[in-house]
Amino acid sequence: MILQALNSYYQRLLERGEEGLSPFGYSPEKISYEILLAPDGRVVDVNDIRDTSGKKPTPRVMNVPQPEKRTVGIKSNFLWDKTSYVLGVSASSKRADKEHEAFKALHQHCLTGTTDAGLKALLAFLAAWTPERFASAPFKQEMLDANVVFRLDGETHYLHERPAAQRVRAQLLGGEDESTLLADCLVTGDRTPMARLHPAIKGVTGAQSSGASIVSFNLESFASYGKVQGENAPVSEQAAFAYTTVLNHLLRRSEHNRQRIQIGDASVVFWAEAVDAEQAQEAELTFELLLNAPPDDSQEAARVRDVLDQVAKGRPLSELSPKLQDSTRMFVLGLAPNASRISIRFWETGTLGLFAQRLAQHERDFRIEPLPWRTAPAARRVVLATVPNRERTAPKMDDAFNNLVGEFMRAVLSGAPYPRSLLANTLMRIRTDGNLSGLRAAICKGILARERRLGINIQNEEVPVSLDKQSAHPGYRLGRLFAVLEAAQRSALGGQVNATIRDRYYGAASATPASVFPVLLRNTQNHLGKLRKEKPGLAVMLEKDIREIVEGLSDSFPRSLRIEDQGRFAIGYYHQSQSRFAKTDASDDDTDSTADTPEGATA
Repeated sequence: MILQALNSYYQRLLERGEEGLSPFGYSPEKISYEILLAPDGRVVDVNDIRDTSGKKPTPRVMNVPQPEKRTVGIKSNFLWDKTSYVLGVSASSKRADKEHEAFKALHQHCLTGTTDAGLKALLAFLAAWTPERFASAPFKQEMLDANVVFRLDGETHYLHERPAAQRVRAQLLGGEDESTLLADCLVTGDRTPMARLHPAIKGVTGAQSSGASIVSFNLESFASYGKVQGENAPVSEQAAFAYTTVLNHLLRRSEHNRQRIQIGDASVVFWAEAVDAEQAQEAELTFELLLNAPPDDSQEAARVRDVLDQVAKGRPLSELSPKLQDSTRMFVLGLAPNASRISIRFWETGTLGLFAQRLAQHERDFRIEPLPWRTAPAARRVVLATVPNRERTAPKMDDAFNNLVGEFMRAVLSGAPYPRSLLANTLMRIRTDGNLSGLRAAICKGILARERRLGINIQNEEVPVSLDKQSAHPGYRLGRLFAVLEAAQRSALGGQVNATIRDRYYGAASATPASVFPVLLRNTQNHLGKLRKEKPGLAVMLEKDIREIVEGLSDSFPRSLRIEDQGRFAIGYYHQSQSRFAKTDASDDDTDSTADTPEGATA
């Protein structure tokens, strides 16, 4: 299914004349120099064609005949290659002489009998060339191991772009020898020559820079019935080229590429299938904004909110823009590195309208009051909430559990329950670093709310969005009680307190309440006694809150709380602690202040 969708997308882009997309048998490669040939094969000049607009020259990306997939063997590329193959000279290769012989043999075999002036010039060059000539002008030492192409003097096109060269290339691609295996392609269903090795996929973060494979068999344990390499999963040469080419196109690193986002170790690409290019582009742009929500104060953030509001009201997306159609089909693919291969983290397909509904539902599940954001947090921010918070350094995505990224994205896009590991990791981080941010409380609320809505782990009470003083759930009430006890400590000790009860007792209070709360309540009497003398009104309010919460609990504190109840504990703590600042927060426009900092830190 994945390869079929990629193959179809490649064909659509090719029909539209997508810039930078290579036709069958060609691929974009980094080229640094051109050798200018006379019709008789003499070297007229060597030109540096690198891009010099930056701080240092960079190779030009050019569509050339697709390179051979090399491991340890010697295989020459057609009409271009690095200097060890083209000229027999190298700064690193110890077998440059053999590589040059392979380059000569390939072209003397393929171009024999040609009448094209450019190809005849190349044959004459190869017949006369000796590596010793590299020591003299116009050749330079800086050329060593760079990629080189050829051009006939007085013409603008390179040799590999000449019609005669393209015909030879087509013959090479379509030619069959004893090693060619005909099979029914799993992608197209046609009986065509099978690809033993698939082209490399480049651009997946963390994978080998030279490229990696989705389909690959290189050990006997992976094979079956005596089949080797690509015979185990027959894919035609053309289909293998199509899916790898368009995947490399989607994975390209460019500021203009809005079809790729990075979430943890997952490189996520997506594309649309629409009636025309403009409609597809609009769908892809909107989808990217929904998946990777921009900063709250940006114009694009307002567009995200408009889309989610439109979906929540049950209105069609076309009312926002005629180019947006709910029926536009979307494809989402998450890739992650795995040694020399690439793992599929997740694969989801559906319409734009369906994905918008699921993302809107995700926003509703995560909604908590007071709202710690203006735009629902992107997956990147949610995953970052599960990593350690170090002093003076921002959380690093490298610290996130890799499998959590794929599981969470799959849940968001499919509407399935969020991974339980997300709840466990969030609670662990709250206990470890004491940071119960608005986002972490929202994670706990979202997981429990979605499970209840889907009929999993049903409890009598809904998970409250805002402070619910009527809730009788013990975990929620204990979280509220803990927040009030902490407020009493802060109010009594003021700036003299170095560590609050949250810093010392949160983990035990949320997991084993009976072992902690009796001690905390006794200590709180000392704090209340001091407040009765200094701030009697505040003391009365805190005593009233404590009495109201405790009266709703059973006669004894629970010996332990399940992980779901620990999640409710965190929600109750967040609601109660934030209620103290509701009046001041109402006049504060910066609603994101609780997203990544401990609540009450500035109280």
